[in-house]
Amino acid sequence: MNSLLHLLQLTFRKVVPPPGALGLFCCIVLFSACHSASDSVNTPKKMAVIVSTLNNPWFVVLAESAAAEAKLLGYETKIFDSQNNTALEADHVENAIVSGFNAILLNPTDSDGSIVNVMKAKEAGLPVFCMDREVNASGAATAQILSDNYSGCVAIGEDFVKGLNKKGTYVEILGLVGDNNTWNRSKGFHSVVDRYPGLKMVAQQSADFDRNKAMDVLESMLQAHPDINAVFCGNDAMAMGAYQALVAAGKASDVGVYGFDGADDVMNSIRDRKIKATGMQSPQVMAQTAARYADAYIKGKRDFAQRVPVAVELVTQKNIADYLTLTRP
Repeated sequence: MNSLLHLLQLTFRKVVPPPGALGLFCCIVLFSACHSASDSVNTPKKMAVIVSTLNNPWFVVLAESAAAEAKLLGYETKIFDSQNNTALEADHVENAIVSGFNAILLNPTDSDGSIVNVMKAKEAGLPVFCMDREVNASGAATAQILSDNYSGCVAIGEDFVKGLNKKGTYVEILGLVGDNNTWNRSKGFHSVVDRYPGLKMVAQQSADFDRNKAMDVLESMLQAHPDINAVFCGNDAMAMGAYQALVAAGKASDVGVYGFDGADDVMNSIRDRKIKATGMQSPQVMAQTAARYADAYIKGKRDFAQRVPVAVELVTQKNIADYLTLTRP
């Protein structure tokens, strides 16, 4: 019994701190907690801007507009280029998670393939706001700010029909087949044009929204169909590539080219009567809205509309003067 008491006394001496030590310990804990809280408050908030590609000037504007708006709102920003690769996009999302970003402003590379990347961020507690392109999953992204592509191309289709007097042959150059924008634009266009039996589409092919690919695609189409009357392109970069191909073939004055985006070079080409028309999107509005929504989320807001449409305006040779201030010389 005496041995047991002795053992208990030794144990008690080991675990009970000497006089004053308990107070010192409490002070250290409180200081550490306060210091940690102060670090949390002083740590700058950050937004990651992840875009499908920086090889297209339109997406450069989207990315830079998002970053600029986030900076105005007080956030540090970094732009990531996914190079139209969902695997690289996944690396960027992972980087944003582990690097302590507070939100992602995302221009997805693929409507289906990017879902897993958005879900990864969501599971990590990182909100994702999609810009211009969407993912095919409700509730994955916190909100998706998108151009009204379908309605914009309905307007282009109507102008296309008028321009060809309801008859003729044409080709269509599609964008990325994995992007919903590609099909929404095509469907909007065909919802009008297909009602006119005098208009016949003789070829349709993807050029991945790429200017050089579109030039190559149209060159091949012209070999099979040299007498086409018009080309409908799913974006302005491809419209410029198509126009280059027509110039090289000596057909630039015979074939009308229609685009979509409102890019500077096409706006200027409409002014110079080279391109017939385009649907002018507003990357600035989409990017700024995404940044503002992310800021609101970080500050506590949680109720966001899943899809936020942004209007598209038809720009033609008839009304280009109204938009000249939007183009660079």
